[in-house]
Amino acid sequence: MRFNQKYAGGERRSKRRQAGFVGGLWEVLIAFVIVAVSFGTIVGGYMSGAVKAQWSGYSLAAQTMASHALEQTRSATWDIATQNTQITNMPLLNKSLTVSGSTWTMTGYMTNILDVPWSSTNYVTATNFISIKVFFANGITNPWVQMEMVRVDTVWPFTGWGNYTMQVYTNTVCALLAPDNRDPTTLGIGGN
Repeated sequence: MRFNQKYAGGERRSKRRQAGFVGGLWEVLIAFVIVAVSFGTIVGGYMSGAVKAQWSGYSLAAQTMASHALEQTRSATWDIATQNTQITNMPLLNKSLTVSGSTWTMTGYMTNILDVPWSSTNYVTATNFISIKVFFANGITNPWVQMEMVRVDTVWPFTGWGNYTMQVYTNTVCALLAPDNRDPTTLGIGGN
């Protein structure tokens, strides 16, 4: 009788051990799923942050490129008194000059590589579309209040959002400029 009781108790213990093993297995599997989801979320967050950082770098490089083109137009001589206009000498592709009386509009574009890290052939090319318009700020020619409006639109592509289709973005810079006056006789400081 003793032997049968031990045997019966041993059978119960092995069933409990099996139930404990199966319960422990489920706990381990659930913990593994939780860890896998957590790591997947962390890696996805880092990847999303990297793409946003790449887009920000491209946007900043495009803004710098637009500002550079604007500075080129600002540094060109535009002196009404001496009839010296060097702004029309900008090296633009497909340059177009439209003259209407004493006002004129010049448009064209130039391309360049964005100033972001690249090697071999993975550079990104952006295009500056430049529009320069000379007009009278007061709407009349007497008294002369001539201004120059310079607008630079930098268009650049980005393919990093994960759908592998190119999306085009535009950064715009615009400024109003006054003419130079390098004629000392009109300034009253020299001449005859």
